[in-house]
Amino acid sequence: MAYRTYLGSLEENDYLNNFRLGLEFIQFGTFTNRNTRVFIKPNLTYPEYKPGVMTNPEAVAAAIQAISDYTSHIWIGDSDSGGYNRFSMDQVYSQTGIRDICDKYNAQIVNLSNVPRRPIFFGYRKKKFSLDLPTLLLDEVDFTITMPVPKIHSNTVVSLSFKNQWGCIPENSDRLRLHPYFRHVILEVNKAIRTKVVLMDGKYGLNRNGPMIGDPLKLNWVMVADNIGTGARVGCMMMQVPLNKVAHLRYADQQGMVPPIEQIFLNRSIEPFQKYRFYLQRKWTDLPGLIAFNSPPIAYLAYFSPLASFLHKILYLVREPLYDYEKYSHK
Repeated sequence: MAYRTYLGSLEENDYLNNFRLGLEFIQFGTFTNRNTRVFIKPNLTYPEYKPGVMTNPEAVAAAIQAISDYTSHIWIGDSDSGGYNRFSMDQVYSQTGIRDICDKYNAQIVNLSNVPRRPIFFGYRKKKFSLDLPTLLLDEVDFTITMPVPKIHSNTVVSLSFKNQWGCIPENSDRLRLHPYFRHVILEVNKAIRTKVVLMDGKYGLNRNGPMIGDPLKLNWVMVADNIGTGARVGCMMMQVPLNKVAHLRYADQQGMVPPIEQIFLNRSIEPFQKYRFYLQRKWTDLPGLIAFNSPPIAYLAYFSPLASFLHKILYLVREPLYDYEKYSHK
């Protein structure tokens, strides 16, 4: 089976032309029609637009316009974010101008934390799991289009076409609870919501650390792929990060969800886009979060136990806040 991936330069074409060319290259019209219902999932992991950290609102506007060439049934959204210090996605929509963009181009904007949901069920390592996901994504749209940013992540090494859908889990507490099982749960989420197409915003990337704090790099490229595994493989190649060094992508590869490069048809060579070698360099203050990410007992202690608030206060004495918690956070 052959998969198709378009690489475009933002120095040669703007977002809109690149996305249109990319959708044409992946033959988007062969699996959509005027009645197709699609959900666009940008990366909105910060309270206000921050280059390299989140999807550029200009890219969101261009994606809606390009997809509107094929269908007018477009939803866009994310869930309340911020981990332990939750902030409202409705506020992000206003701060970034994405709400106005959706009004202008007739897309329906939703906060996934505030819509109806139902559980999915799956097993992993002899454990049974139940996870609530939005019925919009499970039952009411035909597939999901992911709009990630190529960035380093202190817990998952990279955040690309699979990781971006972690924000489709509507409850922050579920995301924190399931971190130790991340590599399997993220595959189940992507399968349940039928994530299909990748529109990667590579105008900026984030190097050294993330998902919120790191070094923004101007890359000036976009990717359009017809498969999330293809997007992950090519994204790693463009970032010069070995895919087998990323635990959740290695696992996805083992599960048959990442096509080999020999099965990926590219419109042009990758080499000109490999401007920077991405790498992870954690601070010692990242280690408590990393341990909690990988250990169910520590995750409980850090986020759900009676000691959680005290432990975070101690951590914030030595770690710079990721954003203004008093201004944005709500429980």
